[in-house]
Amino acid sequence: METLSCAASAAAYPARYPARPRRLQCSPGKLGGLAFTPPLRVPLLSSPAAVTSQAVSCAPPAYPAHPFVPEVAEAVDSLQQEFRAVDNLVAHNTTRVLRAYQNAKVGSHHFGGSTGYGHDEGAGREALDNAFAEIVGAESAIVRAQFFSGTHAITCALFAFLRPGDELLAVAGAPYDTLEEVIGIRNPYGNGSLMDFGVAYREVPLAEDGGLDWNALSVALRPQTKCALIQRSCGYSWRRSLSISEIKRAIKIIKMQNPDCMVMVDNCYGEFVETSEPPMVGADLIAGSLIKNPGGTIAPCGGYVAGRKRWVEAAAARLSAPGLGVDCGSTPGHVMRAFFQGLFIAPQAVGEAVKGGLLVAEVMASRGFKVQPLPRVPRHDTVQAVQLGSREHLITFCEAVQRSCPVGSFVKPVAGTTAGYASEVWWYSLDSVGPCARRSFEVHLR
Repeated sequence: METLSCAASAAAYPARYPARPRRLQCSPGKLGGLAFTPPLRVPLLSSPAAVTSQAVSCAPPAYPAHPFVPEVAEAVDSLQQEFRAVDNLVAHNTTRVLRAYQNAKVGSHHFGGSTGYGHDEGAGREALDNAFAEIVGAESAIVRAQFFSGTHAITCALFAFLRPGDELLAVAGAPYDTLEEVIGIRNPYGNGSLMDFGVAYREVPLAEDGGLDWNALSVALRPQTKCALIQRSCGYSWRRSLSISEIKRAIKIIKMQNPDCMVMVDNCYGEFVETSEPPMVGADLIAGSLIKNPGGTIAPCGGYVAGRKRWVEAAAARLSAPGLGVDCGSTPGHVMRAFFQGLFIAPQAVGEAVKGGLLVAEVMASRGFKVQPLPRVPRHDTVQAVQLGSREHLITFCEAVQRSCPVGSFVKPVAGTTAGYASEVWWYSLDSVGPCARRSFEVHLR
């Protein structure tokens, strides 16, 4: 590419005009089919002769050939086809979110928030709930800051379905760590777990390939099975995450055995990774966290439950109290605004996370580490697992990631106990939103 320069014409700037900044636009000719360069701002000199003698360079600034180390640069270049597919996914999901906002008639008055009981809330709750419900294909939704986490939202959903004497069936193997105490797998009695309230529990082990055991699932339901729990993401298990098509097939098998059995999907880490969500394929309820995918790394807290209206209202009664429903609970204005902003950019944030997972899998597999999912396979959640092989390697990895953070780069991460987890956890955040946001990591010692 040739370097071009442009000179100002003396006739264009008579001396009678005072000296002030002016805009000069120069075209370097056809570069890649385009004839355009950004406008330049140069001072108008009082002497036209001085103007004609001074050339203004239109050459683009010089950038390094690649900002990454060679191994990463090579992986980035080799993943362009996969990255383009992710861009198409982002465009599809962003269009769905945009239409939902338009149909909910979202306006700036919805960002005001409320205090106290929240009775004077300016319709922001309703607009956010309606938009979210349309986005995920549900009848109804409740999106609230009062959900502490995805586990809290899932718990409210399970207690919406289950009563003493009922049975909960986990159809995708053992559930996420933090649900173990909710169900009663750990510490079953005395803390208000499902087992503490007389709810039985069974699970269908995964097949040898890490997916659902379809044969076992086809005969798994019993008359007392009131709810089937499907965990979409692999969580911290070394298994495949479930695609929407697999979830659809599982729901069909469950409903064929017992149409009255409710299907609850733990949707954490799965939102916007595909073009459909579980309610679109028959799930009765889904639940998840706003500090993961649907918060777009902006939402500072919160969670959601979405699905059939009757069961969303029952989950809301568990969150608040019977009779209060969804029409109470204050949300500060800055939080409500962050919810709307985060949900709108969530498809883009998730797309970047998916690209990051593809890149990590590509680079780490090339270095001999076991990864799950494998490089270049379709993604169904935003989790990328890597077997580092030893505690020492794990600590080194965590420290290296922390040093690259814009926030807390000077901090040395240390493993410790965390409420709800049986294993040691490293929590560290790469940005100003707390751990679990899109640019954050949870590392578990297994």
